Amino acid sequence: MILDYIFRRFGLFVFMVFMLSVFTFSLAYLFPGDPLSNLSGIPSNNFAQHSALEDKYLYNRNYFMQYIAFLGRILQGDWGVSFASGQNVFTHIIALLPATLELSIYALIVSVIVGVPVGILASVYYKRWPDKLINSSAIVGYSMPVFWLALLLIMVFSLKLGWFPMSGRMGLLYEIPSVTGFILIDIALGNFPYRGMAFLDALRHLTLPTIVLAMYPTTVLIRFTRESMLKVMDQNFIKTARAKGLNRRQLIMHHALRNALLPVIKQIGLQFSTLITLAMITEVIFSWPGVGRWLIDSIYQRDFPAIQGGLMAVSLFVILATIITELTYTLFDPISRNQAHGKV
Repeated sequence: MILDYIFRRFGLFVFMVFMLSVFTFSLAYLFPGDPLSNLSGIPSNNFAQHSALEDKYLYNRNYFMQYIAFLGRILQGDWGVSFASGQNVFTHIIALLPATLELSIYALIVSVIVGVPVGILASVYYKRWPDKLINSSAIVGYSMPVFWLALLLIMVFSLKLGWFPMSGRMGLLYEIPSVTGFILIDIALGNFPYRGMAFLDALRHLTLPTIVLAMYPTTVLIRFTRESMLKVMDQNFIKTARAKGLNRRQLIMHHALRNALLPVIKQIGLQFSTLITLAMITEVIFSWPGVGRWLIDSIYQRDFPAIQGGLMAVSLFVILATIITELTYTLFDPISRNQAHGKV
């Protein structure tokens, strides 16, 4: 049964990647300019260079053969050359992706640490003043635009109070050798005398972007956890346990919590996919050197090969994270495999 479910999800993943590759390949012809230059990132200034590019990219063949060649180059890491930098697009993505993942992972951790307990607290005090306060705050946070919150925090905590820096990933005084691409891990692995000060400086740079990025998933987890807890607390087995004399703490810790958190686990994974897309706006505002900011800059510069590669990388990661979330959720909840039978 579980193997059938995994194969169905793998088939869905292959289909989504295929559609993504077709869309990415089509962008070279949808963008203005020469499709051959959009595919390669190399302007064909003379006849000899143009002929060489036509042979490499099978430009003089039909679209199907061009698409097959495109897939081969993607698998080999040849994602074209950036118009702006003249470097391989895949090299840019590999260098910038850890910064985006780091910011998204820390924001997700903050969302889980804050959102799940607060949602449980709201369900415990259902229709009382803590529940009303938490619900109102969650609605405000959910409705607040990311860019507006970011500018507000910069104005208060960076310009007014001077507690946190307003841009960048690290202070200019520190030179951290890149090992993993994750700044805090690289500092921990480094062997230099100013490691403690560098770690604190990195945390200060991380604070405001993490808070801004974590706001939306935190409010979603608060409301989702609250609704899940209320739904479980209304089940018959909870009423039976309450009739046997169990107090509220025993009902929540030993019966309700483990059942209510199953849907929350799936929601946490889905929020990580959302964070990858929201990180693009956050990176631009805080000058965070990640894939999102690079992709936005590429759009402004009309760097079509970089736009193709960036969209493909972000979309592929979102698809992969969603599939992994589905598979992880079924490990904790086998009933969902039966409910999803026959679906893709």
